[in-house]
Amino acid sequence: MADLKLGKLPDRTPVKLAITITSDLQAALQSYAAIYAQTYGVEEPVADLVPAMLAAFLESDRVFVRERDARGWGQK
Repeated sequence: MADLKLGKLPDRTPVKLAITITSDLQAALQSYAAIYAQTYGVEEPVADLVPAMLAAFLESDRVFVRERDARGWGQK
């Protein structure tokens, strides 16, 4: 079988995670969502923005990425 340029897509089954945050963090997230809406012209719920924000944070942490890759814990 030939190798396609696009590899097999990862599992995209959503996982629900419930957290408790401070009122200050909630206010900051609401402000972020408002600025996001002004910037892109699209209102997105905070609950939809948070996963993307967490992913961006993790991928920007060079120490985390290096250690994850060194341990073979790469994204699945």
